Amino acid sequence: MNKIIKVFFLTAALFVVNGFVSAQTLKIAHVNTNEIMSDMPERTKAEKDLENYYNELQEQLKTMYGEYQNKLQDYQANVETMSNLVKQSKEKELADLESRITAFQSNAEGDFDAKRAELLQPLLEKIQNAINAVGKEKGYTYVIDLATGAAVYVGTDAVDITKDVKAKLGIKK
Repeated sequence: MNKIIKVFFLTAALFVVNGFVSAQTLKIAHVNTNEIMSDMPERTKAEKDLENYYNELQEQLKTMYGEYQNKLQDYQANVETMSNLVKQSKEKELADLESRITAFQSNAEGDFDAKRAELLQPLLEKIQNAINAVGKEKGYTYVIDLATGAAVYVGTDAVDITKDVKAKLGIKK
């Protein structure tokens, strides 16, 4: 009986030591991609290009708005002398121009966001590639981004329990 107890405790001790050693090999690091991005020299050029694009959009909008203001002033100054047909034509022209300005503003926001993504994507890829390289070189299991709270690098020895969680939830996919 004494031998069985000793074997049991020895086996339990080996499991504890094995678990301790496994926990020691798990290496987690963190990175702040916002800080890295703000210190990248390429970011300054991207921001300048984005600012120039914004200014182009603003200039176009200013031109359209100036045209609208001129036509509105002309309409208001001459409305009393216009025939109904001319008056209706000018009102339609003003309404169309107003619609074009509104559409331009809406489209400009989307275009600006797309331009931002286009300019920043190469920088984000460069950062991600560097994170992957450092993570692999240093043997990290996970690298967490402090800016987003997400894992931005998952090493080859990381454990994925997705299937286990799905099974626990009764999901068969």
